[in-house]
Amino acid sequence: MAGRIRDVDIALVRERSPIADVIGEHIQLRNAGGGNLKGLCPFHDEKSPSFNVTPERGMYFCFGCSEGGDVITFVEKIEHLSFGEAVERLAQRAGITLQYEQGGYVPRRDHGERARLIEAHKAAAEFYADKLLVPDAAPGRRFLSERGFERADAELFGVGYAPAEWEALTRHLLGRGFTAEEIVKGGLAKEGRRGPIDRFRGRLIWPIRDATGDVIGFGARKLLDSDDGPKYLNTPDSPLYKKSQVLYGIDLAKREISKRAQAVIVEGYTDVMACHLAGVPTAVATCGTSFGEEHIKILRRFLLDQAEFRGEVIFTFDGDAAGQKAALRAFADEQKFVTQTYVAVQPDGLDPCDLRVKQGDAAVRDLIASREPLFQFAIRSTISRYDLRSNEGKIAALDAAAPIVAGIKDVGLRKRYAIDLDRWLGFMDERFVMQRIAEVGGAQQGRPRRAPQAAPVDPSVRVEGELLKLAVQRPALLGPRFDALDPQAFTAPDHVTLHKVILAAGGVAAGSYGGREWVDRLLEHAHEEGARGLVTRFAVEPFDADAEIEQRYAAAMLARVEGMAVDRAIAQVKGRMQRINPVEEPNEHRKLLGELIGLEQQRKVLLDRLAGSQ
Repeated sequence: MAGRIRDVDIALVRERSPIADVIGEHIQLRNAGGGNLKGLCPFHDEKSPSFNVTPERGMYFCFGCSEGGDVITFVEKIEHLSFGEAVERLAQRAGITLQYEQGGYVPRRDHGERARLIEAHKAAAEFYADKLLVPDAAPGRRFLSERGFERADAELFGVGYAPAEWEALTRHLLGRGFTAEEIVKGGLAKEGRRGPIDRFRGRLIWPIRDATGDVIGFGARKLLDSDDGPKYLNTPDSPLYKKSQVLYGIDLAKREISKRAQAVIVEGYTDVMACHLAGVPTAVATCGTSFGEEHIKILRRFLLDQAEFRGEVIFTFDGDAAGQKAALRAFADEQKFVTQTYVAVQPDGLDPCDLRVKQGDAAVRDLIASREPLFQFAIRSTISRYDLRSNEGKIAALDAAAPIVAGIKDVGLRKRYAIDLDRWLGFMDERFVMQRIAEVGGAQQGRPRRAPQAAPVDPSVRVEGELLKLAVQRPALLGPRFDALDPQAFTAPDHVTLHKVILAAGGVAAGSYGGREWVDRLLEHAHEEGARGLVTRFAVEPFDADAEIEQRYAAAMLARVEGMAVDRAIAQVKGRMQRINPVEEPNEHRKLLGELIGLEQQRKVLLDRLAGSQ
């Protein structure tokens, strides 16, 4: 059993794992002002970014799904790891050798399952790459050469060769200390009659990496006539590899996808290679499955897919019937993107790899540049199946295309394509075409849905929240007046809970140093259910003030919260005074009147303070 990782090592891992860099390996982050970053949440599907990262305090929080924490928490959630495994993964990334409190250094073989499987795949990728140079791999080298790839290209993409033997990789991995159970569980081997046998034999191999660059599976292409298996064979689903959530080439393409706000979807491994080598470094491909919703989620995070940052997703398909069918399948998912979607089809049916071989790099770039909107392609592909020389053919084509046009959510875009459809069919009667679209396609499904209106926020609750954000993020701005606040100064349940945590941690006086150290102290004292999430949320959510007026803003928020508490106390005293008879209870009435006068004087002082902070 591995011992407990030392606290000092955990702190070192946090220090050397900048949260923006780690999260930036999974999603595209943009500047949100005030030192904060923002992106699309990787933990839930959303149209506009609500995932915030605050590098200064090393925290993240999503205001859409309430996931939040530090860099270790993020790795736990995104990689489905335990706390210890997440620390180990970050330590490996940062080049830190961990020490354990029981038994000293623990070799990697005692680490978590995911880390073990990642290491096994890394070792397998190195094994396959080395085998590409042996004499038996000549068919594989010839395959690459015929498609225009040189040795350096194979090395760049890690292409390798699986020997045509039953147990070549299995023996190698067993010799490296991996167990038969691990090799089978990772999909590198399968159970044979007398133990595990290699899953891939006599095939050209492409390592499939996740966005962070770790090898999580392989794609294998048949080379030998004696191989009676399918042309392409992929790693089966495993603890590392889920084919519906994998895009080949994302590790190489992600930065260019973010930089150019463009993603090119191709159909195969060699097409990805050809595109990257031809100057289209945003190309990725699915692995043994059609492009679907999970792939969209991956791309949207790197595109930062929202209305303010419009980019483009370009699907490339063969020009034959199968390619058109694939494009129409993609159309079904088109409106799950906010960004523009296009299709790039080579008329002669050449895929990017063959196009590069026959016509060169420029032809691949020209193919991508010649893209046409996916809506346009879907409509024109549909009407091309009909004889438009007769009225009957035109009507049939109109009825076939109508559901596509009616399904366009953007009202303006839907109208423009209705006009285009009229022109392409040759009716020259826009009103007739639009009416037919409404009748056949069902105009209702094209109407954009209204977003639900958010409930109005009580202004007093908002002010409480602003003050608590300052207490978590800029405690030195508040001083002893905050710590002297009565707990009843806060009314929202979450605010009451967070105020208790701050007081338990010693109040803002104990957090005058601020930053990550203060947030960690608050987390240590966040014992109530949900309290840790509140600390994280308030550590990340920006407050409504620029840096140059923070001091005045803090004074104003503090004075307003104090003032609201006094106003509530005044209202309570007045209510009690109304419920008693001053003739029958003169002493109680005089007492309440004195309280009221004192509260009114206190309120005046606070109003003067508030005026001075403006």
